[in-house]
Amino acid sequence: MSKYYIGRKIRNLFDPQSKSPFKLSRSKIDLFLNCPRCFYLDRRLGVGQPPGFPFTLNSAVDKLLKKEFDIYRNKQTVHPLMEANGIKAVPFKHEKLSLWRDALHGGIEYLHTQTNFLLSGAIDDIWVNPDGQLFIVDYKSTSKENEVSIDAPWQISYKRQMEIYQWLFRRNGFNVSSTGYFVYCNGLTDRDTFNAKLDFNIKIIPYEGNDSWLEAKIVEMHKCLMIPEIPGHGADCDFCTYQKIIKEVEVK
Repeated sequence: MSKYYIGRKIRNLFDPQSKSPFKLSRSKIDLFLNCPRCFYLDRRLGVGQPPGFPFTLNSAVDKLLKKEFDIYRNKQTVHPLMEANGIKAVPFKHEKLSLWRDALHGGIEYLHTQTNFLLSGAIDDIWVNPDGQLFIVDYKSTSKENEVSIDAPWQISYKRQMEIYQWLFRRNGFNVSSTGYFVYCNGLTDRDTFNAKLDFNIKIIPYEGNDSWLEAKIVEMHKCLMIPEIPGHGADCDFCTYQKIIKEVEVK
């Protein structure tokens, strides 16, 4: 049987005495926003949350979308979905695109000198309009009967994700629009048969991002990691609630 949880980590942890830049991914920023305690346990003490199982179907949709948009990127022509939604842009062509898409070994990076954090994020796509302004694009996929949206409370993480990417590209000197786009694929289950084929409705959802919150949160993350004590349990954190209940049961 495969072992998915490797236990406590001992490498790449935050050291308050170190002068080297400390790398933080977009997902770790989101972890801090959800629960400073879990963030501290993960990045300073090496005790991360157990990972979920990979969403391989979502990954397949993501991969195929990238291949499809790359066809239009190479031709520098408008994708039919963009044209149908009145988006006057083409997929952005850049020599570093593959690096920016690589979540494991790359992403777009920016060194925040005040905290010495090397912040990074891996994007799905970028589009560019005739004026050279960039639109950050994120692919999402699901399967639900209702029309997809980004209005559910838990989807705040989607919006933060978009805003972090916009911030990173701006800090790298790019002209980035506040408008980003979610290419949302919804798997259809109303077909009479499967026939080894899954059909999708694809909706492009525009989102007006605002990254003004991020700078202050980066400073807060640094202050969090610098303190010697573990922060208190997060009131809305499922992992913290689980830990507290386990302790209560063990004591009884």
